[in-house]
Amino acid sequence: MINTPARPIARPSQYSAILFDCDGVLVDSEPLTMRVLRDMLAQRGWDMPLRECMHIFVGKATRDEAALIEAKTGQPFTQEWLHQFWAARDVALRAELQPIAGAAHIVQQAHAATNGRIACVSGADRAKIALQLGKTGLLPWFEGRIYSGHETPRNKPHPDVYLAAMQGLQVPPAQCLVLEDTLTGIRAAAAAGATTIAYRTPNNPLLTPEQLLQAGAVAVIGDVRELAQHW
Repeated sequence: MINTPARPIARPSQYSAILFDCDGVLVDSEPLTMRVLRDMLAQRGWDMPLRECMHIFVGKATRDEAALIEAKTGQPFTQEWLHQFWAARDVALRAELQPIAGAAHIVQQAHAATNGRIACVSGADRAKIALQLGKTGLLPWFEGRIYSGHETPRNKPHPDVYLAAMQGLQVPPAQCLVLEDTLTGIRAAAAAGATTIAYRTPNNPLLTPEQLLQAGAVAVIGDVRELAQHW
């Protein structure tokens, strides 16, 4: 049995549930994952700077970009190669992953403000989500409330994974607040009917506040702890 950490004092939220993306919102995984992906694509003949790789792939499931990878490398996208990438990615995450600054604080506040109705809603595979939350000490807050886009009919930018989380929490979309950092994730949350706040991470500087707002966010923040100002 996992002991839930002590709850901090937090004012009640006007929302019944608060939903968090994982990569780039709770954990600083995107530079690590993209570094591994860039290196493995270079081995297949598609060489590019890390900045370009992040611009293309951040916020997207690698398998959803299979056609692009095949076109750029001239080689088939196979499950064997995908699992090799996942294995190399996980090695880097276990060795180097850190939480986003302030993530633990805002998660604890959100948990207290909603009486525990929070969830991690990610486009990543469940094993990666669990690895990352476990590595950074955030897993106890999300036990039983992790939702993966790999397990829904369609991944982000479609709303399916957010709708699954809302159904699981038994909270209607209009009563959900979401924190996202990519255009893909913002579009998914907005399409599900949630109020969406964009975190503009330093790791994705190519995205402007205007782009994040146009995708469906109602506000843009530069520190995840600022989310509390919006509930």
